Amino acid sequence: KRVSPTDRLRADIDELFGSDRELSSTLEEVARLSVRLMMQAAVEVEVDEFFGRVRYQRRDDDHPAGWRNGWQPPATVKTTMGAVELQRPKLRGTDEAFCSRLFGAGVTRTNALESLVISGWVRGLSDRDIEAALSEVLGPEAALGKSTVSRICLRIRDEFDAWRTRDLSGVCLDYLFLDGSHFKMHPGAPAEPVLAAWGIDTDGRPVFVGLAPAVSESTDAWDDFLADLKDRGLGPPLLGISDGAPGLTGAFDRAFPTSLRQRCLVHRCRNVMAKVSAHDQAEVKADFWKVFDVGDAEPGDDAVGVAQRQAGEFAARWKARYPSAVACVSDDLASLTMHLRFPTEHWRRIRHSNFIERTFGETRRRVKVIGRLPGESSCLSLVWAVLDRASRGWRGFTMTPRALRLLQDLRRQLLAPAPSPDEAPTAPAKVAA
Repeated sequence: KRVSPTDRLRADIDELFGSDRELSSTLEEVARLSVRLMMQAAVEVEVDEFFGRVRYQRRDDDHPAGWRNGWQPPATVKTTMGAVELQRPKLRGTDEAFCSRLFGAGVTRTNALESLVISGWVRGLSDRDIEAALSEVLGPEAALGKSTVSRICLRIRDEFDAWRTRDLSGVCLDYLFLDGSHFKMHPGAPAEPVLAAWGIDTDGRPVFVGLAPAVSESTDAWDDFLADLKDRGLGPPLLGISDGAPGLTGAFDRAFPTSLRQRCLVHRCRNVMAKVSAHDQAEVKADFWKVFDVGDAEPGDDAVGVAQRQAGEFAARWKARYPSAVACVSDDLASLTMHLRFPTEHWRRIRHSNFIERTFGETRRRVKVIGRLPGESSCLSLVWAVLDRASRGWRGFTMTPRALRLLQDLRRQLLAPAPSPDEAPTAPAKVAA
């Protein structure tokens, strides 16, 4: 079977997020590809309706005559997201000519279709609103049928609604990453957070777990977010990875009291740098990362002990000049070194909360602001569609026999039923918030 233009666009999105590029640097391209995908899907749905059957479905006697015969060369269409290329279908053997209600002959600018896409997102993917928007632009005779609008717009919303209420009892995570990204969801209002959770399961596979809006990244917001995941069956991970926001760390410890918690080293490094003069930042930064470079030390107390000694050396060198910077490390050292209790091959990927692959070092802040997608429902649906597809390209974790044994030991220590009074506990100590 030939690959349709929409399938090729989906493959392009998969490839985009499977690369090592930063998510922040791909947002504009994602927006353009999303518009292009919606436009191309609209044309292909129109062809399905014209023939009364989908691609490769056999023709029945009551279906119109004709068949698909490939695609015309790409046509460039100008949109507010830039120029995009679309392909019109070639049809043969039809009793009447096919004419797209969205693309007339020679159309190079699609205000109507852009209204379909943008109004669909901005107005919450309402069929009635989309039809009204098209009628306003082109007149009643150019409005789309309800089935076309529904099949294009409702599919994503319905898939998102099903996804965010799905059962999670079958998901068993070793690592749970928690983060918040800010989006402008309401016209004239400041950016608001969207809370996200993704993880690595016991087979080393990435799993996109949760996505929800919030008024702020408060304790109550994170409490509600994590409570929903638990109510749908998500069990405690071995390790939670996040920044050090009090609302998030407190909520995690309440939701998963038996789990360990790693504080994001990238965020902590920024905190340290904020307390150091520009003249010394390069040296202090290099020394900060040396604290967590424990060489060939064995995971567990051995590796943590090396990091503690190196933290002492860091303090000895810089405490006189930058006591507050040193306190940023020493006061929270237990949660900064928690990743060292896990398999060595996972250390570099579980010591920060930026799970989506990016250049390590000077990364963007966790707040990623998008200013083109007002409307909570529309924003969430599009963010989910993008991240869901991105998650399929995320690189999993290598699970060697040695790593599996260590993770299984930690699972028994942390998550097994409490020992009887005559049994000595063996679980690593919990980390204070």
